[in-house]
Amino acid sequence: MSSAMSNAKSSGAVVSPVAAPDLGPDRQEAGQEIKPDLCVIGAGSGGLTAAAAAAAFGVNVVLIEKHRMGGDGLYGGALPTKALIAAAEHAEALRNGGRFGAIALRFGVDFAAVRAHLRHTIAAVEPQDSRERFTGMGVRVLSGAARFTDRRTVAVSGFAVKARRFVIATGSSPALPAIPGLAEVPHLTNETVFDLAACPRHLIVIGAGSVGLELAQAFRRLGAAVTVLDAAPPLPDADAECADIVLDSLRRDGIVLRTGVTIIRVRRALAQLRVDIASEAGEETIEGSHLLVAAGRRPNLDDLDLDLAGIRYDLRGIKVDRRLRTSNKHVYAIGDVIDAPKFTHVAQHHAGLVVRHALFRTPVRADRDVIPQVTYTDPELAQVGLFEEEARAQFGVIRVLRWPYRENDRAQTTGSTHGHIKIVTDRRGDILGASIVGAQAGEAIAAWSLAISQKLNISAFAGVIIPYPTYAEVGKRAAMTYFTRGLTSPTVRRIIGWLRRFG
Repeated sequence: MSSAMSNAKSSGAVVSPVAAPDLGPDRQEAGQEIKPDLCVIGAGSGGLTAAAAAAAFGVNVVLIEKHRMGGDGLYGGALPTKALIAAAEHAEALRNGGRFGAIALRFGVDFAAVRAHLRHTIAAVEPQDSRERFTGMGVRVLSGAARFTDRRTVAVSGFAVKARRFVIATGSSPALPAIPGLAEVPHLTNETVFDLAACPRHLIVIGAGSVGLELAQAFRRLGAAVTVLDAAPPLPDADAECADIVLDSLRRDGIVLRTGVTIIRVRRALAQLRVDIASEAGEETIEGSHLLVAAGRRPNLDDLDLDLAGIRYDLRGIKVDRRLRTSNKHVYAIGDVIDAPKFTHVAQHHAGLVVRHALFRTPVRADRDVIPQVTYTDPELAQVGLFEEEARAQFGVIRVLRWPYRENDRAQTTGSTHGHIKIVTDRRGDILGASIVGAQAGEAIAAWSLAISQKLNISAFAGVIIPYPTYAEVGKRAAMTYFTRGLTSPTVRRIIGWLRRFG
């Protein structure tokens, strides 16, 4: 089941930078009634994971998708974004290779080759999420838009699916803010930005969250001038101390960050786009060649007819209990379609919980505190559990442990010395949260996610053997600082002196 889960991607209607295979018409005669054990609506990350896991246990599964197998994560989300970031990282390495003695006599970015890399990446993963693969698993895949006709029935392409259990995994789509003129001017979202045939001359990004800043830095390193606009503070869901290090790096890259501004209107002037903004300094106009909207996501609820199934929902998504069941106890909802962190790995995690509960009646609980999140900028920012302010509010007395990358030998060899780790524990040393800003933070956070989910004490990290030289030593050194206070205690010193008498 775990291997099937790892191949799933997130859901939603997307525009692909490469032509995705058509789902094809279902070969069975329309009007037929189907009675599977499980019906999954949405073939993105959560839906594919749930369908694959259930099928692996011999469950009769129907999977419904109205657009493309693989969904947003495959065609317009995590996968192409990280492929673009990888291309930008290589460009930056060539640009700054002189410090390591690797001097490029000629340097340039071939954006057509960058786009080809995106296409190749998607093409390599597509078969894992294909209709053919899931049909081979024993999953029946139906094409079309699903809608509930009553509490126990879904209609799709002339079929009536009467399942014992349903899982809604329809994902989310880009949210478009109510900015005057936005609907009348060409603009990009994560569904269309990867279709660009050439690098923008000046990219204006609306939204200073993780997605907006990741794409802003990638395009800047590929040659675009970039301005980021937002009314809110940047990286609002991050530890402020760690976020400042990321923002400083973006500014050093030449990205213009304009936060705390109000966007008055968007308009077109010949071949240019103009964004009128207001700030404490007054009104001004930002002019660019392309506009990218990265202002959050909205759940895909349209046309599901949830009211007919007795399923409660609001603008934030479908309402679920801690077991991810809706107000209709025969229906679960997972991933972006509920009010939860909108990450591919969250949808996959939800799918695993639902399969365990629906098939085996295992007690499960969706716990936000154990969900890691990563911003894939340079440096990366990864975090899990409670932030310092949250922990202090809940526990009162806490310990905050830090260690800088600049005192890590591996970081010195690679030149990646910006950043630090920040660990929050209670007074007994039980780990409450971790934030890492620095090289490979997204990889390093996995160990701290395990620590929090398993309720480990900081002593587990202080005593572990870490290979030298690795970035992971940053975490161990931070953990060891928990005990350094005791080394200066007069009582401890007296005990050590007393023991020395025995040789």
